Amino acid sequence: MLKGTLHRSFPLWHAAHPLWLCGFRPFFLLAALTAPLCIGLWVAFLATGLALPEVAGGPFIWHAHELIFGFGLAAVVGFVLTGIPEFTDTAAFGGGAVRWLVGLWLLGRFMFWCSGVFGPGALLLAALAQLGLLGLLAAMLAPRLWRDPERRHLAFLWGLGALMVCVAGFYADALRGAYPGRWLHAALGALMVLIVVAMSRISMRIVNGAIDEAGVVGVQYRARPPRRNLAMVFIALYTVAEFWGPGDRIAGWLALAAAAAVLHLLNDWHIGRALFRRWALMLYGVYVLMAAGYATMGLALLLGGEAFSAGRHLLTVGALGLNIFVVMCIAGRAHCGLVPDERRWVPVGASMLLVAALVRAGAAWPGTDSRPWLMVSGVLWGGAFVLYAWHMAPVFWSQRSDGGGGCDGVQVSVLLSK
Repeated sequence: MLKGTLHRSFPLWHAAHPLWLCGFRPFFLLAALTAPLCIGLWVAFLATGLALPEVAGGPFIWHAHELIFGFGLAAVVGFVLTGIPEFTDTAAFGGGAVRWLVGLWLLGRFMFWCSGVFGPGALLLAALAQLGLLGLLAAMLAPRLWRDPERRHLAFLWGLGALMVCVAGFYADALRGAYPGRWLHAALGALMVLIVVAMSRISMRIVNGAIDEAGVVGVQYRARPPRRNLAMVFIALYTVAEFWGPGDRIAGWLALAAAAAVLHLLNDWHIGRALFRRWALMLYGVYVLMAAGYATMGLALLLGGEAFSAGRHLLTVGALGLNIFVVMCIAGRAHCGLVPDERRWVPVGASMLLVAALVRAGAAWPGTDSRPWLMVSGVLWGGAFVLYAWHMAPVFWSQRSDGGGGCDGVQVSVLLSK
């Protein structure tokens, strides 16, 4: 049983249930529960040959699809539903719209998993559900993003549009019997770009807060747009090159350029000892893993060898997994009216994700018996999100205790009382 006291005044399906207070609550919870479920099934498949859902493209497509369009998309939806109202100084989205989005996400999962049993009709319904989810989300966000006089946050809308194209392409290929893996790789590139967009907003608060806590004087962190934009451009160029010419040398050079641009972006973060505060350091680690992933893939494409998979998993297991974990830790508590969690489980979970990424990358080393290492990586990765669900599910299921409402940030009165 999850620890903590669950709120039972309203049934789950009632709009007044605490789970619907803010859009991130159900989606962060879904992401945290999906991660160990899907990776647990994957580990069981590797260890025992457990049958996975029969889907177009086979077990590897199911695994990647659920990582990106299941786990990853749930985290993205939860973040933008909460972040965009905050960034644009507008009201939170109502529980009714959020429940529609949750329903579409669940329908997409169910129909994709059952597509091998029910055939093309289920696959088509999965496509319509996931496109409906992204389309409804874009329709909810677009007016607020366009009304912003400077339109500073439109990159989120373009990122969602790119994901819609990838979803449509994936299901178009799957329905016509073609291997749809290239669209999952393209969607991963779109997620990497969205990470850079989101991190530029989150890091301003986190890193400058770390500077204040460390007592550093005369230093201020700025997420400079030119460096951020350069990283996004090269990630996008690599993604396009890989899509149209997988294995081409030009993709290798663009992957190295993307790695260099991400490392260049990290120059903004070199602000002294404040960088070693837990939240700043964990976010910094996301970019380190991202740069390592693109560099590894680039070198593999140019020099040959079997390291390409290692690079890909540094992006998925590492950069994507760690970013989602840390952002859910930060935003999940702040917008539930709680101060940042300083308990040990947070760095333990982040360390588990880092080790999982390194172990998974090492499993691609030539001559290595990869299966036991893949299982170790999977257990560590899923275990980090079990930790998150254990500590945060009771929070998402409960009313706020700080006097705030909806998606409001932590109240000043709570901060002063700590």
